Amino acid sequence: MPESSLPGGFVNAVVRVADTVRRPASARTRFVSDLLSLLESSGWSGAPRYLGTDDEGREVLSYLEGHVAWEAHQPAAVSSDESLVTVARLAREFHDLTAGTPLAGDQEVVCHNDLSPKNTVYQLYGGELRPTAFIDWDLAAPGARIHDIAHVCWQYLDLGPATTDVEETARRMRLIADGYELPDRQHLVSTILWWQDRCWRGIETQANAGDAAMARLRDTGAVRQIRTAHQWLSDHRAALERSIR
Repeated sequence: MPESSLPGGFVNAVVRVADTVRRPASARTRFVSDLLSLLESSGWSGAPRYLGTDDEGREVLSYLEGHVAWEAHQPAAVSSDESLVTVARLAREFHDLTAGTPLAGDQEVVCHNDLSPKNTVYQLYGGELRPTAFIDWDLAAPGARIHDIAHVCWQYLDLGPATTDVEETARRMRLIADGYELPDRQHLVSTILWWQDRCWRGIETQANAGDAAMARLRDTGAVRQIRTAHQWLSDHRAALERSIR
């Protein structure tokens, strides 16, 4: 059947075939398939279904219809307060479904570890785009709830020098934390900083080790952008921490 490339993928070549998505298998395939099967058996609709592998050994996932926010400029509804709260609630739902399961191991939950608008499917509800599902689960692993919520704050609020209103940013961070019902916000900002530091160092390390995808990512300026965002957050850390508690 004919294949069409799906936009937005930087590390993996992902294609659509009819109503399925095909992506290269990896060492994470077994874990991801078990996780998606768990979410499916729970009746949760916020993730694609794992359908096995094809004749080329690629993962086969169900294709989710909707708008994926992979481009820089997006409709206002993608970053609206309502969408932020919905993202937080979706994260809470799948975290709760994984808590206490063998997949979570000795950690609180299974984390997605790459929650961002680019990995979110939006559909029209009442004439407005709203988040309905998360895609690209290949980095999912056991972790702490706050890890995903910190990543949500970083990515969905685009924290960095372009952010000019610190109080408005703090208000939107509170929306996310409240939508998730995160009880302890004390370490939220420090966890975002941890993510940013981990991310740019990981890109550098893998690129220097010869990973072609990470080298391309570094060459696009990703490391510089993340380090700049890290510096901005460090500069405003105290004000944000005071405002989000």
